[in-house]
Amino acid sequence: MPSNHERALDALLRRGRLRSLDTPAGIDFTSNDYLGLAQSQALADAVVAAIERGLPIGAGGSRLLRGNHPEHEALEAEAAAFFGAETALFFGGGFIANTALMATLPSRGDLIVYDELIHASVHDGMRLSKAEATAARHNDPQSIEDAIRTWRAAGGVGQPWIVVESLYSMDGDRAPIDKLAQLAARHDAMLIVDEAHATGVFGPEGRGFAAHLEGAANVITLHTCGKALGVMGALVLAPKTMRDFLVNRARAFIYATAPSPLVAAAVRAALQICQNEPERRERLHGLIAFAERELKSKTRFAPSGSQIQPIIIGADNSALALAAAMKARGYDIRAIRPPTVPEGTARLRLTITLNTDEAVLSRLIGDLVTAEAEVAA
Repeated sequence: MPSNHERALDALLRRGRLRSLDTPAGIDFTSNDYLGLAQSQALADAVVAAIERGLPIGAGGSRLLRGNHPEHEALEAEAAAFFGAETALFFGGGFIANTALMATLPSRGDLIVYDELIHASVHDGMRLSKAEATAARHNDPQSIEDAIRTWRAAGGVGQPWIVVESLYSMDGDRAPIDKLAQLAARHDAMLIVDEAHATGVFGPEGRGFAAHLEGAANVITLHTCGKALGVMGALVLAPKTMRDFLVNRARAFIYATAPSPLVAAAVRAALQICQNEPERRERLHGLIAFAERELKSKTRFAPSGSQIQPIIIGADNSALALAAAMKARGYDIRAIRPPTVPEGTARLRLTITLNTDEAVLSRLIGDLVTAEAEVAA
């Protein structure tokens, strides 16, 4: 008799939602390596130099024990200066950082209002939080304000927390950051902005869409280091009180082995590249503009305005079939299905990175049109 786990896996298979691991093959249109840094010689040289100056591979323990290395502290000081915040705190990854933020900072009696398309890591953190949480319509400040007013009218007396992404990971669209900042000010709310997909790509020197808000007493931002920065980990930029509270109360920070000092050294180098090599961003934005022109002239898909371009197909199996057809043509583009995206919006998530060029982009979009017609036939 099949186990509960076997039956659940079989149900996923029948619905076209069974996941499996697949090694990369084909031209990269699926990674988040937007600036082409992950395999760059510059970061490789930074790691070699760090080893030569004696940095250990492992931290050996949590940062509150013996794992706090001077390289972590150097990264945090440089990141705070680069992004313009009072302090920074380095985590092992964006998922763990988001989970720690949401589980630790909002208190009992507070209200978390989050965009309905927020990262899964925020949802996991909210499940651990003692605060009440409610969703707001995507990119709709009025929906957020209505939720806060309703909560206040019902007797809510704590602090509101507004949680958004600046650039959404599956749709490639932007949050109305300035309107959200004004809303937060009106309601004495904290604003948490996940800059994961904007870091390194948008804003002055790649500092994100909320760069002009960094350092404000009611603003916390998260900058992941495993996307455009090409490494791994995440930096939480926050007022000192919030950082100190995370160090003292965030279980995901207190009980986790510290990130490798070598990784911290590589992130330091990546931030320097963001600051000193604006041509990388310029090339990427040139590719984004080229892709938008190609999409408008050759396809039915509306450009997103960013390096993340959703090719929304609808049905799960149709998206899988189109991804397979593109793989057969030599491209690495993956199908994204519910629950990662809403029901009926299964898609190919096409990402534009410096691992491609205009000629390949043009060929890709032409092949996409042909493959979609073949799959639909």
